[in-house]
Amino acid sequence: MINDQAARLRRQIENNKNPKQAKTLCIISGKGGVGKSNIAVNFSLELINNGKKVLLIDLDVGMGNVDILLGLHAKKTIFDMFHENLLIHDIIEVGPNNLAYIAGGSGLQDFFSMDENKKSFFITQYNELVDMFDFIIFDMGAGIQAESLFFILSADECIVVTTPEPTSITDAYSAIKHVISNQRNMPIYVIMNRSISKKSGKQALNRFSGVIEQFLQIKVRQLGILPDDKAVVQSVIKQVPYLLLNERSDVSKALKELTFNYLSDGEGMDKDRSASSFVKKLKQYLMER
Repeated sequence: MINDQAARLRRQIENNKNPKQAKTLCIISGKGGVGKSNIAVNFSLELINNGKKVLLIDLDVGMGNVDILLGLHAKKTIFDMFHENLLIHDIIEVGPNNLAYIAGGSGLQDFFSMDENKKSFFITQYNELVDMFDFIIFDMGAGIQAESLFFILSADECIVVTTPEPTSITDAYSAIKHVISNQRNMPIYVIMNRSISKKSGKQALNRFSGVIEQFLQIKVRQLGILPDDKAVVQSVIKQVPYLLLNERSDVSKALKELTFNYLSDGEGMDKDRSASSFVKKLKQYLMER
């Protein structure tokens, strides 16, 4: 049973449907512990601050924690949609600032091993959402797993989160290499998180972009740099997104700038995007499995 707040959000969105379907983003990282989910939550909230309607879906197998970062407890998860035969609208939860989200939860691994009936059911249900939001964001698990790769390959764009640490850089490189080996023309953005300073973060981002261009022969878009800010730790402890806890913190300011950069670039790319590209590609990948 969908809660009253989610029902109101659904009615509000349905009464103001988009002429174009949602842009689908996958946020990934080469390794765990780089702050990917935290960025996904705050990035989604800042998109809402810019007048966008956003749905955040937690597909981080084994590490799903979007609801925890929001300080909430989801009543239903994406696993429940199949286990209890629920409609996708019934599992949408509502967080701060009317952020719509779908929690992952335990059993998510089974989600990536759907039989034919479940695949068709998911595509039908997902298609109910594509004209209700401006952005549908998937918070994927760390690394590139064969079971979930088709979601990344179906997305309109991919955002890769890394830190300046050598292991993080190496794993991010491997993740990007894996993606483009399957989808050469995938637009890829890179966020350099936990930078000691803006200068060192920029240097690390430039080096990383240069290596990608030299060895993989593609250009990634430098989305921005986020500082190593104690406000992030405080927000996790308090279970309040740092954008809401302290919008004047260095990381909040940087996140706002990063989102502005994305919207400035992304709106231009929107012109050439096929409105139903994600649904078509997802259906193709799912039915091939």
